[in-house]
Amino acid sequence: MSALKISQLPDTTPVKLSIALPPPLQADLADYARVYEQAYGKPAKVTELIPSMLEAFMASDSNFKKARKALTT
Repeated sequence: MSALKISQLPDTTPVKLSIALPPPLQADLADYARVYEQAYGKPAKVTELIPSMLEAFMASDSNFKKARKALTT
């Protein structure tokens, strides 16, 4: 088969994780979901928000980026 302009699509199958949260953090997440709904006019479950929150956190952590790059070199 000839080469295509795009590469093979990455695996986007979700991976399910189970975690235990301390009650104050769970309350904060519930409040965040309520604030999100006020801001955007659409409800969102905490479980739907957490992946975006984690992505934003990791994207903003410059020390993590540096350490991760060192892992691959």
